[in-house]
Amino acid sequence: MANITDVARVAGVSISTVSYALSGKRPIADATKTRIAQAVTELGYRPNAGARMLAGSRTNIFALTAPMHEDTHPPALMSFVLSVVTAARSYDYDVLLLTEGEATTGLRRVVSSSLVDGIIMLDVTVEDERIDVIRELGLPTTLIGIPHDTEGLTCVDLDFEGAARLAVSRLVALGHTSIGLMGHAEALYERGSNYAPRFRDAFLAAGSDAGIQTAFHTTVATRPGVEESLDGLRAQLPGMTALVLNCNENIHGILLEVLREREVAVPEALSIVSACSSFSTDHFLPPMDVIPLPSQESGRRAVELAIQQIAGFADPHVELIAPVYHRKSSTAPPAATVAA
Repeated sequence: MANITDVARVAGVSISTVSYALSGKRPIADATKTRIAQAVTELGYRPNAGARMLAGSRTNIFALTAPMHEDTHPPALMSFVLSVVTAARSYDYDVLLLTEGEATTGLRRVVSSSLVDGIIMLDVTVEDERIDVIRELGLPTTLIGIPHDTEGLTCVDLDFEGAARLAVSRLVALGHTSIGLMGHAEALYERGSNYAPRFRDAFLAAGSDAGIQTAFHTTVATRPGVEESLDGLRAQLPGMTALVLNCNENIHGILLEVLREREVAVPEALSIVSACSSFSTDHFLPPMDVIPLPSQESGRRAVELAIQQIAGFADPHVELIAPVYHRKSSTAPPAATVAA
C-alpha cells in the first residue's frame, strides 16, 4: 500500500509539501499540486478522510511529554527537546512542553482543551502509564522510545541492541576478551527505563555469543560511585582490558580522572568506548570512541511521523535508527593486563 513517502518521491517534492497540498494548510503552486495529484492517482494513494476533515481545525501545536525524574540527566533530555522543537518549527508547529511528574494529568488536560494536534513522548518506560491514556485519547502520537507493548503505537528510537552489539564487536575485533559495562544509576533500571536495559541485555548477550567474558555494574555519578563501579567490574573481571560506558557525561569525566590517578593509561592498559552518548566525547583526554545517541535524528523523525499521522497517512510501526561507530583515540589492542 502506497504511503506519503511514495507520493513525495514520485512527485519529486518533500513529504511536508504533500501534506500541505492534501490538507490545504498552505498554498501550493498549481504545477506542484498537479504533480502530487498525478502521483496520488498513479499510486492509488488514499489518505484518511477523517484526518483531512480535521485540517481546518488544527492548532499547529504538539504536546511534548517529558516527565522529570530524580535520575533524569537534564542535558540529555534537553537535547531531545531541542531536536523536537527545531523539527516542529520546520512544519510551522509550536511545542507545549509537559514536564510534570503526574504525566497523565497533563496529557488529559491539554487534549480535553483541544490545545494540541498531536503528542510526542520522551523518556518512555517499559510499562509506561501514559500509553493507556494515549490509546484512550486517540490523538496522533509518536514515542521516542519503545515500551513493552507497541501494538497500535508509532515509535522511533536508536537501535540500542544494535549499538551494544556494535560496541562489543569492535572491541572483540581488536582482540579484547574481557569487557566490562559501566551503566547508569540503579534507579534508572528500577523504574523501568526502556533503553538502558535494552543496551545492557544486548551487551551481555553479545559477549556470550562471542565467547568472551563480560560484566555489568550500575554507576552513581559521584567519585565514590564511579570507583565502586570500576572496582566491582575488576572484581568480576580480573583480566578486564576494555570498558564500555553507557552512562552520563559526568561519569565519563570522573572515570578518566580516577584512571589517571591510578596510572592506568587509556587506551594502552584499558580501552574505552562511550555508547549511546548525547554529548561530544572529543573534549576528553583521550577523545573517546563513541556510538552517538542520535537525538537530532530521533526528534526530526518523531515530528515527521506525527505530521504524517495528522494528515492521515501513517500506520503504527516501530522504527529503529542504525547505530554508527566513530573511532577516536580511546581503543587499541589489549596489552598486558594492568590492574586499576
